[in-house]
Amino acid sequence: MKLFQEFHPSEIPNSPGVYVFRDRFGKVIYVGKARNLKRRLSSYFQPSRVRTADPKLRSLINSIHLWSYETVRSEDEALILESRLIKDFSPHYNILMRDDKRYLLLKIDMNELFPTLKLARIKKPDNAVYFGPFPQGTALKATLEFLLSHFGLRACRDSEPNAETRKHCLKRIVKDCCAPCTGEISREEYMLKVQAALKVLEGDIRELKNSIEERMKEYASQCRFEQAAKMRDVLHNLTAVFGKRNREFARPELPDTSPGISAVEDLQNQLHLKTAPSRIIGFDISNILGRLAVASLVAFKDGKPDRDNYRRFRIRTVDQSDDFAMMAEAIRRHFGRLLKENRPLPDLLLVDGGKGQLSATIKTLVEIGCPPFPVLGLAKKNEEIYLPGRSEPVILSRHTPALRMLQALRDEAHRFAITYHRELRKKEIEKSLLDDIPGVGKIRKKQLLKEFGSVAALRRATPEEIARRISGLGENTAFRISHAIRKERSQESTANEK
Repeated sequence: MKLFQEFHPSEIPNSPGVYVFRDRFGKVIYVGKARNLKRRLSSYFQPSRVRTADPKLRSLINSIHLWSYETVRSEDEALILESRLIKDFSPHYNILMRDDKRYLLLKIDMNELFPTLKLARIKKPDNAVYFGPFPQGTALKATLEFLLSHFGLRACRDSEPNAETRKHCLKRIVKDCCAPCTGEISREEYMLKVQAALKVLEGDIRELKNSIEERMKEYASQCRFEQAAKMRDVLHNLTAVFGKRNREFARPELPDTSPGISAVEDLQNQLHLKTAPSRIIGFDISNILGRLAVASLVAFKDGKPDRDNYRRFRIRTVDQSDDFAMMAEAIRRHFGRLLKENRPLPDLLLVDGGKGQLSATIKTLVEIGCPPFPVLGLAKKNEEIYLPGRSEPVILSRHTPALRMLQALRDEAHRFAITYHRELRKKEIEKSLLDDIPGVGKIRKKQLLKEFGSVAALRRATPEEIARRISGLGENTAFRISHAIRKERSQESTANEK
């Protein structure tokens, strides 16, 4: 961060980025984006600009005391970062960036019977999973339409389609939807399609890109140039939306306006702690409807990540969606081990949540006989800090080093938990009914799924058709495959009737 008077164009890169202006009190008064930082910032520091500018711009320039900038990789990233910083700091001069100007998100509610992808502009506290934001709205809408068709996900608005919904469903007729509402596939098979779509949303687009490129080449070789052009456009949109350079990136920290005081010291002063919390740990939970539940533990030392002391846990005793119970298990296991091995406790424990989560955590610590030490809860909605024995939360300025350190720790715990959960989910996706059939190895399994597309399609094929379409597959093996997957479906139907 530099003083307004200390501007030298030679120090500014010719690259996209975001710039921040502050007044003499260190308060953020304006956030802007630029395709070329040097050109944009230079325009503010020209004396003639002040004389000819409109009153609003002249007032802004006269109020600038400190300035800083952050480079990014693309103009899209600059758009997203600018929007985030404006919503974080609500600068006085960003009048034109109203709250209703939001980039599109993709949303999926895993609580629905048959989840599907939808567009959204506001991230609500509704337990749904959100991806984005995505600056390229047109490309995103076209890509969403393709993904729904490619994976066979339902496109109807009703969370639980009924007979009336099915009557007017064109997607089922044109085979763009696998029609789970009619019972053509089981929920488990449908969820495998959902998980495959989630991989794309998380940035793993290699397999899908290869599939699209193969279809494009096949259409071209058949002189079906219109279809090949459509696949080309699909590939372009997919790369633009989910390509590596356009994936969501972490928000860089703005420079500290309180030189000489560390985040740890600031936290001690703000919360009146007896000692500076040099060692802080935080927990987070990740699961989908209680399945593949995991907990993460991250540690900070002197305000910085201490990755050697990160830990992760598989939740063993909770088989339903109960975050309180899952957190209690993680707390009990970790601190139980510390007490058993007579190891030192952290200086501070951060819990992601408000009064309820904090109370449940303290109750667990008391139950295992843990000596008292500082514990606090950080409620994400308004970044309120809850302390034991206090009914009202502590609210710190969003620009204080203390709060920003707690936010960083909380976000790191969330990232670490999500990463572990995705690893487990990916392993589960790779499993299928074919794994347990004698004579079907990894290579044969890959051939079957590539040829038929899904276990549901394979189930509808006869043993003779399976043997004919898979090179080198004997009739006996084809019969075992057909018998095994049809037997599983029959057992599932019998269980549902009971």
